[in-house]
Amino acid sequence: MPKLTARQTKKQNENKPDQRAFGPLFNKDLGQHILKNPLVAQGIVDKANLIGSDTVLEVGPGTGNLTVRILAQAKKVVAVEMDPRLAAELQKRVHGTDDQRRLHIMIGDFMKVQLPYFDVCISNTPYQISSPLVFKLLEHRPLFRCAILMFQREFALRLVAKPGDELYCRLSVNVQLYAKVDHIMKVGKNNFRPPPQVESSVVRLEPKNPPPPVDPKEFDGLLRILFTRKHKILSANFKQTGVLQMLEQNYRTYCSSNDLMMEDNFDIKSTILSILDSVGMADVRAAKCDMDDFLKKSS
Repeated sequence: MPKLTARQTKKQNENKPDQRAFGPLFNKDLGQHILKNPLVAQGIVDKANLIGSDTVLEVGPGTGNLTVRILAQAKKVVAVEMDPRLAAELQKRVHGTDDQRRLHIMIGDFMKVQLPYFDVCISNTPYQISSPLVFKLLEHRPLFRCAILMFQREFALRLVAKPGDELYCRLSVNVQLYAKVDHIMKVGKNNFRPPPQVESSVVRLEPKNPPPPVDPKEFDGLLRILFTRKHKILSANFKQTGVLQMLEQNYRTYCSSNDLMMEDNFDIKSTILSILDSVGMADVRAAKCDMDDFLKKSS
């Protein structure tokens, strides 16, 4: 049998049904890595503990490998897909079936669309929107029951990291303030088509209800200072010139907007250090602080 030239081999591969139907659809720039392992897909859906009356929000449904399994257990799926080509593939997949009327596809950028009511979220998340997606979900009202979310493994481990862990960071605290987060499954890169460059993990996120009475912007502002150098004692972080100048300006703005007089001899540095001493936090490190410690400093 004569040996095929490189050009003939390429043409032969392009004419294979699987390549022709799906290969050209995948756009790595949009983080499109389709989960192809049916056992993993079913495992993710099973972790959601769906009931027959659930409305499920799916982010990035792709060609529907998770979607059809969700539809088998839930009342309705709202799928948000940015790529019209993949949305068309998904629509074709359910066309003429009982699932067609229970699937609503929203074409658009998840970060820009207005989310409808949903009970559960399931997402094979485009990795470049991992953090914004988590916070958009946590800000959604009414609160949902849980979310089963696939992320790049290191990001997932940051979400679940505890005080003392190397990956414990501002993200860990901000998310755990509003939700219980558990790592539930590792997913290897070969379970995707095309394979991503990194390993993945699935986490389960359950919003705290009611949410804590904390101003999220103020709390995050505090964490930004504390985690600038998370292994330094807290008083050292607050002694930085840039931090002191920012805090003094913020305090002046606060006094002005609330018709308060600012003392002539006001010293922001001594005031902050005095507060840290009063709550016994001057010599601790952010890397070792738990949620109660952070809430104590924010109050």
